[in-house]
Amino acid sequence: MTDTLPRATTPPRPARTRSSRGTAVLVTALIAVAAVTVASIGLGARAIPPTEVVRILFDPDGGAYNHHVLWTERIPRTFLGLAVGAALGAAGLIMQALTLNPLADPGILGVEQGAAMTVVLGILFLDVTGVTGYFWLALAGAALTATLVYLIGTRTSTGSSTIGLVLAGVAVAAIMSSLITLLVVRDEAVFAHLRFWSMGQLTGRAKVLDEILPFAVVGLLLALPLGRTLNVLGMGDEAARGLGVRVERARLAAAAVAVLLCAAATAAVGPVAFVGLVAAHCARLLVGADHRWSLPLSMALGAVLLLAADTAGRLIVDHGEIQVAVMTAAIGTPFFVWLARRRDLVRV
Repeated sequence: MTDTLPRATTPPRPARTRSSRGTAVLVTALIAVAAVTVASIGLGARAIPPTEVVRILFDPDGGAYNHHVLWTERIPRTFLGLAVGAALGAAGLIMQALTLNPLADPGILGVEQGAAMTVVLGILFLDVTGVTGYFWLALAGAALTATLVYLIGTRTSTGSSTIGLVLAGVAVAAIMSSLITLLVVRDEAVFAHLRFWSMGQLTGRAKVLDEILPFAVVGLLLALPLGRTLNVLGMGDEAARGLGVRVERARLAAAAVAVLLCAAATAAVGPVAFVGLVAAHCARLLVGADHRWSLPLSMALGAVLLLAADTAGRLIVDHGEIQVAVMTAAIGTPFFVWLARRRDLVRV
């Protein structure tokens, strides 16, 4: 009789938990946010050395020209870009999670064009010119357009709600864009007034920061706790109800937060597409489908993308600058085509 010796087992290597990975990625993203913030403040048509930027930040009452450039234009513009980018990143991820559509985005689903349409109507018929008025008009337009796209997209016969929502969003956005052109092309004064807002840019928008920031901050604070709810909704309606979630109420509340964020961003800087799409997908690629991690990460990546695009737009041309909407479209369009061609889209 032979003794059977136990097999030697190699102790498993300690694996990084999902939370530790999420924490590491999120900290890295916050470092990237800090880096693009410094770059946005210091770089532009007039480059300011980092040491002087630090000195000016600690001496806001200085009278030099660089003090004036930083405190009246660069710093408010930078914080506006951070708020708008974070809002679009969060709105994109929430929309993708609610529609189970990996191609959803405030711009692709027509929400931004709907918000722009109501702003145009307000300028034409209500003589609205202030950014606060723009905000409420954009909020109403974003909500109505989101509802319209959802109703059309879920009733198409394409065989897929994902394709139906994208087609409905593209169609509604095209109609809204055409109507905007028809409304303003015959009125030179309104066209001149609208063009500055509708280009999707941070140039000259520093003054709107105080008015828009409360809405953006409230929207972001309301979005942060939605991670668990979005996870449960992603399991299906029956499973969510079994876990005690009121599905219709939870979906409506999350959609309202997404519309609020999109309206705040659009009212502040005009339509800027693809930020939500790119930020949301990059977030899920880095931390997976757990929205408790991907949602705050999408906010950070949206801020990084928008602010980096704005800074690059200032540096590409020798005189003047390229609008941030043009820069994000240059990045987002090929990204969207790549996603549309994939058969194994990142799970939402």
